[in-house]
Amino acid sequence: MSSEADARPVISVSHAVKQFRMFSRQYHRVAELLSFGFRRYHTPFTALNDVSFTVERGEAVGIIGRNGSGKSTLLQIICGTLTPTSGKVEVNGRVAALLELGAGFNPEFTGRENVYLNAALYGLNRNEVDERLDNILAFADIGDFIDQPVRTYSSGMFVRLAFAIIAHVDADILVIDEALAVGDVAFGQKCMRFLRSFREHGTILFVSHDTAAVLGLCDRAIWLDKGRVQAEGAAKPVCEAYFGHLFGDELKPQEPEEPSLATSAQEVLAVPPEDWIDARKEWINASPLRNDLEVFLFNPDGGGDFGHGGAVIEDVRLTDEQGRPHRWIVGGEPVSLTVTVKAKIDLERPIVGFFVKDRLGQTLFGDNTYLTTQIKSDTIVRAKAGETLTATFRFPMPILPRGSYVIAVAVADGTQEEHVQHHWIHDALVFKSHSSHAAAGLIGIPMLDIQMHTASARAANPVAVPARG
Repeated sequence: MSSEADARPVISVSHAVKQFRMFSRQYHRVAELLSFGFRRYHTPFTALNDVSFTVERGEAVGIIGRNGSGKSTLLQIICGTLTPTSGKVEVNGRVAALLELGAGFNPEFTGRENVYLNAALYGLNRNEVDERLDNILAFADIGDFIDQPVRTYSSGMFVRLAFAIIAHVDADILVIDEALAVGDVAFGQKCMRFLRSFREHGTILFVSHDTAAVLGLCDRAIWLDKGRVQAEGAAKPVCEAYFGHLFGDELKPQEPEEPSLATSAQEVLAVPPEDWIDARKEWINASPLRNDLEVFLFNPDGGGDFGHGGAVIEDVRLTDEQGRPHRWIVGGEPVSLTVTVKAKIDLERPIVGFFVKDRLGQTLFGDNTYLTTQIKSDTIVRAKAGETLTATFRFPMPILPRGSYVIAVAVADGTQEEHVQHHWIHDALVFKSHSSHAAAGLIGIPMLDIQMHTASARAANPVAVPARG
């Protein structure tokens, strides 16, 4: 029997539709009620329209979309606080939800009293709450405010207490809405660590505007727009499709043109190399731990592209000091990223930028040309239609753990805050780390010095010797 239960989807949504009645005047509600169905005063609004998907046990699924796309309505139906107008929704397991600030709390009760009240809604008795109370309070970490009425709480304190409760009620399914966005960074990191740990035995439905958080946490993503499912599948391509949609229509294919030999309107300012070296560089680069990165060819269709088409990215490459393209590079060494752009229209303030992302789509680092070429009047670069722009970014390549990485490249026109995105390529350049000595974290950096000694050894030999291993 238990094997049959395990085989069923944890969440099954089949052709769900949710409509609301919108009244232009308050008295229209009463008037329609008294008309006994003979006259309609409302305008129907469809918040969800034929939504279908399933979530399997142990999955983490992200729900993304603009405000008003139906995300919160969908979560409320799954949690049972709303019923669908038509269609079917099945949930197998205990659901704990963080949908909106203060939901399930009595504002006149203290935080401690609300712990007991809220936990009771999830089926815990008083003895069970007593056993977990210390852990709940430690997780929330709101100090003496726990004995103050929650109406005095800030939004961040609300989230701390609410999340601490749902983290300790033995739920099978966690439903997290965008309420986490109001917490501070440290608490947000604590929540994300808990959610990653929860994935080992539970199921997560996670709504966020932060696609990086969805990519880092979720296996799959569902993009809702105007109440319909626009895309569903692996998190990375769905988030990229949504991200492209936010900037407007996709770039239309254009006829190939003859290559241009035009140079950039202004030479990119050269940055002299830093006078640094990893104390272990010579030993590491002579060992199997050298961070060897294999660079693949520029892919103009990599991962899909979008933009208004006022400029087109024609080439992206990692190069050496002489501008020759790299086939292999070594992490920790200086490298140049060269981006070639063809202007299709006059660009008054072109901006070229890039992001380096890991296999989950998490942004590791990036930059753009705005501060260098658009702030000071004597460095402003403009491009006329038909001209070629060349942007070069020179930086020490971080030491990367083994795995595949991509460079997303874009060209826009305007300022950092207000600009038109002309061409964005998600996976313009792919490279792979075959070996690495990065011990922890998403990236490593060259160490200028590492030392370890005992007090007696230091007294006997006051001259510090850099570590070689």
